[in-house]
Amino acid sequence: MGTIEKSILKIKAAENPLPFNEVKRVCDHLFGAPRIRGSHLIYRTPWRGDPRINVQNRGGQVALYQVKQVAKAIARLEEEHD
Repeated sequence: MGTIEKSILKIKAAENPLPFNEVKRVCDHLFGAPRIRGSHLIYRTPWRGDPRINVQNRGGQVALYQVKQVAKAIARLEEEHD
């Protein structure tokens, strides 16, 4: 299992904030390059209505609510690719 797959599993199971670099690496891989607005990285998702995922570096960590948003988007990607 590669590092991206391991990081995805960590995101899905997260109960605490995760390292910013790890979450960023997964988002870059799945959603492409982000748009940067201040301290936020904004990722586009491929769904209608153009929802976005925001990730913010807070002391080297990503807040748990943002990690959960990423996990939800990953789950939706997996549903659509099954």
